[in-house]
Amino acid sequence: MSSVQQIEGRVALVTGANRGIGRALVDALLERGVRKVYATARRPDTLVDVVADGQGRVVPLRLDITRPDEVRQAVEEAGDVDLLVNNAGVVGHYFGGYEDTAWLDAAGQEFETNVLGSLRVSQAFAPVLARNGGGAIINVISVAGLVGMPLVLSYSSTKAALHSLTQSTRLMLREQGTFVAGVYPGPVDTDMAERITMPKASARSAAEATLDGFEQGHEEIYPDSLALEFGTAYAQDPKGLELRVAAMALAD
Repeated sequence: MSSVQQIEGRVALVTGANRGIGRALVDALLERGVRKVYATARRPDTLVDVVADGQGRVVPLRLDITRPDEVRQAVEEAGDVDLLVNNAGVVGHYFGGYEDTAWLDAAGQEFETNVLGSLRVSQAFAPVLARNGGGAIINVISVAGLVGMPLVLSYSSTKAALHSLTQSTRLMLREQGTFVAGVYPGPVDTDMAERITMPKASARSAAEATLDGFEQGHEEIYPDSLALEFGTAYAQDPKGLELRVAAMALAD
């Protein structure tokens, strides 16, 4: 399904806006003519450069998406939002064996942020979007949400949950006119992926491709070559994609 979306003139809120894809999305939104961007982070002092580069159109907000009180405060301060970008996410553990108990510790943090945090923010802002004409939500997921990735076992599971959550959100907010897109990047050159040795897209290119897909009305956006390859394989042959990832894991 496709529904052309306009960025120019909108008011956006981006979670996790102080670095990586989030920072790149703020910059790209400004270049495409948004009226205002609420840039959020757990520590507002990390947003100084983002605000300075925004030339008066960036409003910093303290927002830890795992804290209901901070989410409520953000809603009170950002009542004009009509584009919500759920970008904030964490990776708690890499490269462990299956019996590594660190996966359980990582999963708690990752699910609280990547899944419950995104749901908490979307629930809180859904009435705001409705009041402002329906608006749109962009959830930054991952190709790791399309197929299990052993090297990030628990993180991959959270992104699969966010993929499912995105589909349900799309259906449940359709009547209020809210457009919902899921973005599925492959490895991107950010702090989060610094231990991944695969070729990586730049945060800038991922952000630009994300907004290209959004403006074209795509509900599933694959913002780099690996993402597009995985997305096509997932649509055509999910089991084949699983077997491909298994072969990659064995090769490592």
